Amino acid sequence: MQYRELKVPGAWEITPRQFGDPRGVFLEWFKVDAFAEHLGHPLDLQQANCSVSEAGVLRGVHFADVPPGQAKYVTCARGAVLDVAVDLRVGSPTFGTWDAVLLDDTDRRAIYLSEGLGHAFMALEDDSTVLYLCSTGYAPEREHGIHPLDPEVGIAWPTTDRAGRPITAKLSDKDTAAPGLSEAREQGLLPQLADVEAWVGGLRRG
Repeated sequence: MQYRELKVPGAWEITPRQFGDPRGVFLEWFKVDAFAEHLGHPLDLQQANCSVSEAGVLRGVHFADVPPGQAKYVTCARGAVLDVAVDLRVGSPTFGTWDAVLLDDTDRRAIYLSEGLGHAFMALEDDSTVLYLCSTGYAPEREHGIHPLDPEVGIAWPTTDRAGRPITAKLSDKDTAAPGLSEAREQGLLPQLADVEAWVGGLRRG
């Protein structure tokens, strides 16, 4: 596996080695030893999620209160999505910065987003199937979002699908009603960098 840290610190692109033969392909999409070597701590797996989306569906930007937050290790088993990490940690030198990784069923990459980061993706093909390994379980009372089309963040979402056909963003009612970055900060919803560093530091100390 190859790990590459994105321009959002705490977010990583993971590229697996694929082994193909006439029967198909085999790969390791998550390996605890390689993960701990690069992140300095293991992933405490508490929940595994699967979502299936048609082309144009836009999910996020989602994040959770820290502590404990919710770290995510995400891959796309079928289809293709543009997966985005956003730095929502107040006090971070890269606050408001985003970076993206194309997850698809060709290169079969994954992305890891540590606690305190926002996560979103847009499906680029019908039936795009996304798998998430999560460090904490679903807890709606401590989960939040910011609007994925907020111009202050300025994520460059695709305007065409994997085949080059035009697409428009399809949001849930919840994501449509989400505040922008500045509004979420004013409301005290965003994680503080100091809290995130303390939590992740504790994971590294075991």
